[in-house]
Amino acid sequence: MSRSRLLPLTGILVAVAAWQLGVSLHPSSLIPGPIAVARGIGELAARGLLVKYVVASLFRVTWGYLTALIVAVPLGLALGMRRRAEAAINPVLQVLRPISPLAWIPIAILWFGVGDLSAIFLIFLASLLPLTVATMNAVHNIDPVHLAAARNFGIPLRARITRVLVPAILPQLIVAMRIALGVAWLVVVAAEMIAVNSGLGFLIVDARNAGNRYDLVIAGMVLIGAIGIVLDLLMRRIERLDSVRWGYAAE
Repeated sequence: MSRSRLLPLTGILVAVAAWQLGVSLHPSSLIPGPIAVARGIGELAARGLLVKYVVASLFRVTWGYLTALIVAVPLGLALGMRRRAEAAINPVLQVLRPISPLAWIPIAILWFGVGDLSAIFLIFLASLLPLTVATMNAVHNIDPVHLAAARNFGIPLRARITRVLVPAILPQLIVAMRIALGVAWLVVVAAEMIAVNSGLGFLIVDARNAGNRYDLVIAGMVLIGAIGIVLDLLMRRIERLDSVRWGYAAE
């Protein structure tokens, strides 16, 4: 195994060792050590809750994120290509974008009740605006010469979008997708603390309320971080594959 791959593992081991040392030096602390947290994860697995909560969180993220992607990319393309439409809609996007998705929790519960739909709606909002703005800006960054050449050759609008526009914005779009997925994962955890009764966010709140099980609280935090890393690695793999493909195309 290369040294570059060992460095992240070394950092994790050092952090876990420091964690254990800190707990050992302060045994009266309520924060559990890594061994207790590992036992808590094992307890969740034995009770069948580990897979249940992880799947519940990933289910909500998948639907909210994909729905936002399906809406945001065509909307961003349309706004980027039509400057008048952008001038009319962009101020609304800029007003909504700074509003935290968590501020919509009361409205989500009012509209959809306590359940999956509320969390999915919040994830949808969290992903929609960044993806729309990123797509719109990516269209602006395209060299106008390419689109003008496509029009001069008489290429239909649909073909110009699928063969010229989308391939040109894809590298920037994948970066935006990666960032939006990270935001969606953050939002689902926060939403699950309030709007649902399952998932990793619910696990943290429920463990705190059920006899101060801080081992399970930290276990939920560790699982959230681990899954977040896996999701980011998957998006980085897609980004890398796209970069390689474009590199070959340039050659």
